[in-house]
Parts: sequence; C-alpha cells; structure tokens
Amino acid sequence: MTPPQRQRRNPAPEPAPQPSQEGEGKPNPERMYVVAGPDGERAELDLVTLIVARAADPPPSATPEQAALLRLCAAPLSVAELSAYLSLPFSAMGTLLTELLTAELVHARSPIVRQAVPDRSLLEAVMNGLQRL
Repeated sequence: MTPPQRQRRNPAPEPAPQPSQEGEGKPNPERMYVVAGPDGERAELDLVTLIVARAADPPPSATPEQAALLRLCAAPLSVAELSAYLSLPFSAMGTLLTELLTAELVHARSPIVRQAVPDRSLLEAVMNGLQRL
C-alpha cells in the first residue's frame, strides 16, 4: 500500500515575465522620456496641489496624455490623484503640468494651510455669546 501524496501549501512560484515585444500593448521603456520631454524649468508643484482645467475640451494639438489630464481636471484634483489615475510617476506628471500651465490650459492652486490655531479665549467668547442668545 502506498501513502497518499501530500498537497503543497504554497503553490510553485510563477515563472518570471518575459521581456515584452513591441506592439504587444505593454508599455515601452522609453515611454516616460517621450511623455516627459526634455529637462527644463518645472513649476513648483506639491503632491497636494489642486489642478483645474480652464477649458472644457483639450486642444487638437494636445498629446494623448495631456488630453486625458485635461479631461480629468474638469473638477479639481490633486497632483497625486492625477498621477495615480494616469499611472504616471510624479516627475512625468510635473513636466506635463508645467507644459499645460505655461500654455494656460490648467490652473494650479496650492492647498490652504492653517497658519495658527485660533485663540482659545476668542472661541470661548463666541461660545458664551451664542449661549446668551
């Protein structure tokens, strides 16, 4: 009589992916350079900077990435959200946004930062005034 075969708890690792052939629909390694273009001046952007498109439709001269970015920016979105939606790194997103800001197709707004905590005595005076009403 032979003993039953034991099942492995961890399945065998999958084979490593093969290098993609051009035209398979997978991204090409040079793609980020093409998207980002040459190095130059870049706008001061944070991950939380809000971007809003100024025009409803992208111009015909816009690249596919720029057109997608303009369509997404109909409502204010942060640079981090745009980067995630378009699957582009922050460096490429910064270059794209700089080009769009230069062409005045988008508007960038820094987040509002609280400068200081409100004075406690002021808050107490407002609360006491409201309680007297």
